[in-house]
Amino acid sequence: MIDLTYLNDRFEHLQQASADDGIAAVRKNSFDSFNKTGLPTFRTEDWKYTSISNLFDETYAPAGHTLTLADLDALRMPGHHKANELVFVNGRFDAALSSILSTDEEMTVLPLKDAAKGKYKDLVARYLNKSSEYMKDGVHALNGAFIEEGVFVHIHNGKTPQHQLYVYHILDGRNHPIMAQPRGLIHVDENSKLQLTETYTTLGSSDSFCNGVLEVVVEQNAYVEYYKIQNDVSNASQVSTTHITQIGRSYVHTVTITLNGGVVRNNMNLVLDAAGNETHLYGLYLLKGKTHADNHTMIDNKQPNCFSNQLYKGIADDFSTAVFNGKITVQPDAQKTNSFQSNKNILLSDNATINTKPQLEIFADDVKCSHGCTVGQLDEEALFYLRARGIPKEKAEVLLLQAYAADILIHIKPMAIRAYVEKLIYEHLSIV
Repeated sequence: MIDLTYLNDRFEHLQQASADDGIAAVRKNSFDSFNKTGLPTFRTEDWKYTSISNLFDETYAPAGHTLTLADLDALRMPGHHKANELVFVNGRFDAALSSILSTDEEMTVLPLKDAAKGKYKDLVARYLNKSSEYMKDGVHALNGAFIEEGVFVHIHNGKTPQHQLYVYHILDGRNHPIMAQPRGLIHVDENSKLQLTETYTTLGSSDSFCNGVLEVVVEQNAYVEYYKIQNDVSNASQVSTTHITQIGRSYVHTVTITLNGGVVRNNMNLVLDAAGNETHLYGLYLLKGKTHADNHTMIDNKQPNCFSNQLYKGIADDFSTAVFNGKITVQPDAQKTNSFQSNKNILLSDNATINTKPQLEIFADDVKCSHGCTVGQLDEEALFYLRARGIPKEKAEVLLLQAYAADILIHIKPMAIRAYVEKLIYEHLSIV
């Protein structure tokens, strides 16, 4: 049971300690929203297939940690020596463990509280917590109420940083259960480009819960690639919200990969708020054990002549559960919108569950939109074909599943990251 007294005490302490950091009003409004809304339940339509109440039964320890650079070395992504690295430990941005290779002319990285008071205060005031206009649940509000040691990134006008950006979310559960609530705001200025990858890792055997929110603002003629890779341990749960707003005609490309974890909920929101925006969303979830992965996508078409395309594919084995809920909204002014969505799933076990729910809400009359979903099993004819050529059944199944996943993997553009994910999937499928 969630301890409201504990949360109230922590909130009051945080507000008193950070009263002048420029974020206090956001925290106050968010905490009021949390107290009003509470945690989502099965009666909450967007959460009808996913329960997180048990995650609040745990007694979580304070966010302190003893992580060292040596610990971090074991968790780094391939190509890290050529990448900018932002490290969050237990939900807090750790500048000492992070490294920025790009020049000050290309990008600026600041603690969120410094950005909120300095040169970027207008940007922070305008865009921080804009996601709350779409995310009305108490989990999102809880993150906003406890914004602490977040990070602000600004990609400067006309710049393409030569080094991609890696964001590591590390939870140190070596001694105690840990709850983390990382927060980030990224502003991609006009005519600039960002390539961003987020990963999640829990150290130790204690339970962990990561409730993170990342907001990205994309200006005119900007280009954003975003990759999320989730391959944590079975007692690591998370609610991860990525809220991207395209306020100028721009291009956004996202890929979400979910392999292992406890209860995993991904909110991927795209707000197309300029004429001519283009957006591509891809997702792959390969689940086994008792992993529960819930992918919610939301595309809000607000302006005309926008294009979006979604393809999410899933495989559920053992006692795992997969959920996909994709919602496309076309506002009255969004004429000439083209928006397409597809969700395909393979069920490998009688004990696994897949729930899929595509949604369209169209308020304009000159649009092209479609959605569809399938749930099936491995192609028996293809399996027979491979076995007839002497390939053992288990190997043949892995080959088919790899081919199935390849439709998503080809959309991971950095070759080092694609190779890394392919390796993870091979290891994952080899023991399915």
